Amino acid sequence: MSVEHEYGADEIQILEGLEAVRKRPGMYIGSTSSRGLHHLVYEIVDNSVDEALAGFCDTIDVSINEDNSITVIDNGRGIPVGINHKAGKSAVEVVFTILHAGGKFGGGGYKVSGGLHGVGASVVNALSLWLEVKIYVDGNIYFQRYERGHGIKDIEIIGECEKEKTGTTVTFLPDDTIFEETVFDYDILKQRLREMAFLTKNLRIILRDKRNLENAEDFKEKVKEFHYEGGIKEFVTYLNRSKTSLYPDVLYFEGSKENVYVEVAMQHNDSYMEGSYSFVNNINTPEGGTHLAGFRNALTKTFNDYARNNKLLKDSEPNLSGEDIREGLTAIVSVKIEEPQFEGQTKQKLGNSEARGAVDNIVSEQLTYYLEQNPTVAKIICEKSILSQRAREAARKARDLTRRKTALEGMSLPGKLADCSDKDPKNCEIYIVEGDSAGGSAKTARSRATQAILPLRGKILNVEKARLDKIYANAEIKAMITAFGTGIHDDFDIEKLRYNKIIIMTDADVDGAHIATLLLTFLYRFMPDLIKTGHVYLAQPPLYKLEKNKKVWYAYSDDELNSILVEVGRDNNNKIQRYKGLGEMDAEQLWETTMDPEKRILKRVVWDEELASEIDLTFTTLMGDKVEPRREFIEENAKYVRNLDI
Repeated sequence: MSVEHEYGADEIQILEGLEAVRKRPGMYIGSTSSRGLHHLVYEIVDNSVDEALAGFCDTIDVSINEDNSITVIDNGRGIPVGINHKAGKSAVEVVFTILHAGGKFGGGGYKVSGGLHGVGASVVNALSLWLEVKIYVDGNIYFQRYERGHGIKDIEIIGECEKEKTGTTVTFLPDDTIFEETVFDYDILKQRLREMAFLTKNLRIILRDKRNLENAEDFKEKVKEFHYEGGIKEFVTYLNRSKTSLYPDVLYFEGSKENVYVEVAMQHNDSYMEGSYSFVNNINTPEGGTHLAGFRNALTKTFNDYARNNKLLKDSEPNLSGEDIREGLTAIVSVKIEEPQFEGQTKQKLGNSEARGAVDNIVSEQLTYYLEQNPTVAKIICEKSILSQRAREAARKARDLTRRKTALEGMSLPGKLADCSDKDPKNCEIYIVEGDSAGGSAKTARSRATQAILPLRGKILNVEKARLDKIYANAEIKAMITAFGTGIHDDFDIEKLRYNKIIIMTDADVDGAHIATLLLTFLYRFMPDLIKTGHVYLAQPPLYKLEKNKKVWYAYSDDELNSILVEVGRDNNNKIQRYKGLGEMDAEQLWETTMDPEKRILKRVVWDEELASEIDLTFTTLMGDKVEPRREFIEENAKYVRNLDI
């Protein structure tokens, strides 16, 4: 997208001051946890991506430095260095020290932007111990340093560069008095930067990890480069790599209508899950909005019209639902819009009405043409949708039958559930326990007032490979659905949740990890709001029991065991027991180590909306049919595994 106005110092508009950021950082970056820490990087990179969207930048270089500071280099126009007359100071200092100041408010600096409404640079500066900015423009290198948000001295020229060289370099070190975690995770940054590169075709983003975290002799700088000429078409191919595509093409539609630039890429695979992701100005909109609604409407109408006109649907058969058509669909819906309006509590849902019409119109027109030109692909998609429709109807009948039985028998809870006596969900928790043996110990150990136990026999159905009708027919899954009380999928209602905590308790071995993953896959696919709202936990049983002189210690890792041995001494009087499974512990030990709220360790399962597509890909890789991506995943991540028993 081209820019018509000149991008000068007075394009930087001032809205308000910066003082509140350090006092209430969570209001600006979501949290001061690891997620908020990484958000700092995205804010600076977003500003560089805005330069790329405007057509002035094609390379962004991001480095994690040895001191854990971050450097972001772009070859855009460079932040204006002249005096902003409203502020009486350089535009650079305005951008980095005044909240809601930037080139994105007046409509002159940028037509569209993904930055956080201009607060990005100043918020990062406010939350950093120090920040340094270098700007290359007009043959000069301009420099300014800030400490905890304040400029140390005025911007100055510190050298010369080639006349044609332009760009901005920002280096910052997060303030360790504000953030709970200050060590950047290379993999988290890698996933987000990859997504940014997919969404801006031809933009090159390079990520470097310059930290010497391993043995100095073995250290080699980690470098990853992202550059996708196909843009979101390649994004769909990447997301489908662990699945089998039903046809070779990635369908791609683009166009502009009512000042909305629309890009859509889509391809069906042989799975039963939909993976549609929407973006506005390169920013993820996890709650969707008008652009996603327009896409879905176009898809449903166009495929039903095609199926009717080509006699793939009989006159007696009902129309395909949108859900039937989207079964096994991977899609990216990306719009660029000048004035995005967001709705909802978290501002993650697009509200612009013109976006719905623009996406609907462009997809309907271009998809209709594609289906007419490619009848084989059209037939494959329609046939899969019709099979989905029939399975959904079978699932509905199974669901209705279950409801009728429940009403007639007056029995809503599964027989093997040992429920708690307290009926206030806020006080209650349920342990999903692997096996009858461990289930028996847990039932004896539990606090009967607030802890319910649901033992599961063996490994539950892998829902990644099953349609809804098979899921409703599975006894172990039915027991969980009934116990939780919320229903699943379209029937899900979190208000009906019977327990505040759902705790997965499995053996600390490979089989236990597999069962936990199967359970998480089910919850992720059919009850995702339980994870999003923080109700799902993993219990942490100990790995070791150490006895000496009638005293007992429990260790939950090899490191903890070694620390205990240092404390008590290593000698023949230690009898160290390695727990292979929950069944090896009696009820008293299970309570003391894993179930007592005063002593236990629980890991909450968290959901990061910003990594939604990567989470989806991970589940598909681990639980899908393709072996090769799973092997690659295991090889890549095996180095992080400890205490592995096979």
